[in-house]
Amino acid sequence: MNETILNVEGMVCGGCEKRVENALGDIKGIKKVKANHENGTVKMESKKEIDMNVVKEKIENLGFKVK
Repeated sequence: MNETILNVEGMVCGGCEKRVENALGDIKGIKKVKANHENGTVKMESKKEIDMNVVKEKIENLGFKVK
């Protein structure tokens, strides 16, 4: 299992976390997503390599910024 942690700016509440989790959960290969607005992170677990450009685009389309 691959684990990736991204730093994401702009999440301010649990609703923001859910929006990110739902968007990334739709990406094939991602098994688990946990966003945390308090520390500005998104933790993803996958069985294979994920195209990080797709992940970044999904997050930024929601109005957040990947550092």
